[in-house]
Amino acid sequence: MNDVIRTLITVVLFFGILGILVIVHELGHFVTARLFRVRVLEFGIGFPPRAKVVRDVGETIYTLNWLPIGGFVKLEGEDGDEADDPRSFATQGLAKKLTILLAGVAMNLVLAFTIFTGIALTGDPAIGVYVPYVEPGSPAQMAGLRVGDVIERVDGRAFSAFGPGSVLQDLRSKAGRTVGLTVRRDGVTLELSATLRAPAELEAGKGALGVGQVPDRPLESRTTQDRITYDLGAAIALGTARTIDATRLIVDGVGQLVTAIVTRPTEPPPAAGPVGIATQIGDVFWTLGPLVTLYLAAVLSANLAVVNILPFPPLDGGRMLMLMIKRVVGERLSLRAERLTYFVGFAMLLAFLVWVTAFDIARQLGGG
Repeated sequence: MNDVIRTLITVVLFFGILGILVIVHELGHFVTARLFRVRVLEFGIGFPPRAKVVRDVGETIYTLNWLPIGGFVKLEGEDGDEADDPRSFATQGLAKKLTILLAGVAMNLVLAFTIFTGIALTGDPAIGVYVPYVEPGSPAQMAGLRVGDVIERVDGRAFSAFGPGSVLQDLRSKAGRTVGLTVRRDGVTLELSATLRAPAELEAGKGALGVGQVPDRPLESRTTQDRITYDLGAAIALGTARTIDATRLIVDGVGQLVTAIVTRPTEPPPAAGPVGIATQIGDVFWTLGPLVTLYLAAVLSANLAVVNILPFPPLDGGRMLMLMIKRVVGERLSLRAERLTYFVGFAMLLAFLVWVTAFDIARQLGGG
């Protein structure tokens, strides 16, 4: 498959995954608003300007918009007008308003949990290590390993692509011992035996097995034919734990990003923009396959939930913050000031996307 086709498939994957995550998020707002009998004027995929009206039946129009990096649900009176309409967002109580805004975040977390649990039920893909180089005189050479082999198991144990543990971690923990290696070579499974280097050699910087690394090319992971299976209870518990872990990881990442923006604005940020995320999705899909790509989609869904709850206009969290401020200050916060806050916030968010995308492109060109 040539590079052009791979790139096109990667782009389709990126927009497909992003589109599904956004639709699920906006469905949370849409369904909850409908349950509270709040009039929904528009369900949009992407940000304006509008590209096409997909459906215009009843009181809601469904649209596609030119900026394919998000989506929105437009509610009657969400800007503070139509205060005399009983079906306006503006006339609802604070609890209903907050529930409508929180519903999108909740849906993304539910989607992440569903994907994580579903993967665990069908079986985590196992992951091995591709051998790019065999050090002369190493345990790997003496065991008969060759460049191109994939080490799939250690002492009969397969390792989930999603942890805990890995082939290399297990080998390091067994330094000095003789282990059995299940290796796939040209589609054939082999059983080899290797006596690993002693702990003192590992402390000196050597690998336990000596499969080595080609300069500027780290060891690659490869999925195997094994599956790590769980019963229903364990799958649900694992899905819950992975959703929590993904959320915690993203929260930590947001903190690191804020610190980087404040202290090192000219250096590459510890985050990826649309180009970087698309590249990561492509790398995962072509190297590790569809199931691990689906797992990444669940991580991105949790990512979307955390980002949207941030207290920054015009994100859901920012709108919730404005509602609570208005509850405290009342009419002292004018409608004009509120709308200006959202406009400034949107402009800053767009500027951030441009900034982080510039670093994404620099990385692809080898400049960062």
